[in-house]
Amino acid sequence: MRLVTFRPTVDSESRLGAIVDGSVIDLARLGEKDNTELPRCMLAFIDLGPDAVRVATELLEKYHQKWPSGTCLPLENVKLLAPIPRPRKNIFGIGLNYVEHVEESSRSLDTDKELPKQPVIFSKPPTTVIGPGDAIEHNAEITQQLDWEVELAVIMGTRAKNVSKETALNYVFGYSLMIDMSARDCRRAGQWIYSKGQDTFAPFGPCIVTADELTDPQNLDISLRVNKVTKQSSNTRHMLFKVDTLINDISKGITLEPGDIIATGTPEGVGAGRVPQEWLWPGDIVEAELEQIGAIRHPVISVT
Repeated sequence: MRLVTFRPTVDSESRLGAIVDGSVIDLARLGEKDNTELPRCMLAFIDLGPDAVRVATELLEKYHQKWPSGTCLPLENVKLLAPIPRPRKNIFGIGLNYVEHVEESSRSLDTDKELPKQPVIFSKPPTTVIGPGDAIEHNAEITQQLDWEVELAVIMGTRAKNVSKETALNYVFGYSLMIDMSARDCRRAGQWIYSKGQDTFAPFGPCIVTADELTDPQNLDISLRVNKVTKQSSNTRHMLFKVDTLINDISKGITLEPGDIIATGTPEGVGAGRVPQEWLWPGDIVEAELEQIGAIRHPVISVT
């Protein structure tokens, strides 16, 4: 399934939907028509576990192309939000997880030129998250080096504590797309959270593709464009630490819970690594795309 969080109108409450044939199906309303209870929000749906995916899938198949009144809306008529508009916890970010990005970072950001022997982990607060089309804020009083990083996002579906690499993917609910925005001149004593944790610094969406549909997260084309010019173009197979390894490593010391998000790192092509270096400014448009998941587009605006 391709799950979204959406608003039917500008002033309405957010709801949980599934994209089918270019339309958004309101899952809670579809459930009501069938005397089946389904939640209205993504986190509540994830909390129900695999049974929720099974029940929703069966309902979508049962009513396909004969949707009850009030359950089917044209995709272009709704406002998509971030799939999880307000994560319960900080996002787990992974640094230096593509070989070429390690090399470009060592040249421009004073990071180690040697490949990491363990995943490099940082975090981004829930307040960083914005949905498709929302504006990325550029505060010139804080940064003159606003940078982009396109990433595969992993959404956990089951509590994971000290899980093996071999079973790690069984704990995944689904996958999405995230841009790890970074203010390169805001690193403090080697710490990254202020650089990467500012408001609007985690564009997220447009949907979550459930793990039963996207079974191989390590063979997806991933790219990012600035003002229609391609800056990053790679494939998730080039990750240094694969998704299963990341879950195994994090869960050894930190319990991963349903709805937790792991942003798995970015390939080469970030602004800091280019010659000359390139940064984002108000008026720029950032577009990111991930195979099987979709694309998000965000303007950069000035704030003080």
